Amino acid sequence: MKSKKTLEKLNQTNNQKRSVVVSGHQTSVSLEQIFWDLLIVLAKEKNLSINQLITKIDRNRNGGLSSAIRVFIVVELLREQQISKEPLKSGPN
Repeated sequence: MKSKKTLEKLNQTNNQKRSVVVSGHQTSVSLEQIFWDLLIVLAKEKNLSINQLITKIDRNRNGGLSSAIRVFIVVELLREQQISKEPLKSGPN
């Protein structure tokens, strides 16, 4: 069961604006708190700073940066979920 704190974060729809540096340029990004939390976790998993991860996302985006970050997070979570659901292979077929 999810903790009360986690459920409260999932229900937060207010955007949190933060200053970031993307490709050497300072800008601001607005995301819901849950996305900031997940972005921090993903950056740590990839041994990157938040700015480095956002720069990487920025290089591959087609639309707005905030939307690209949200899509990146969802894709990463789905990828992790898919990997965890794959059956273990016992050897060559």
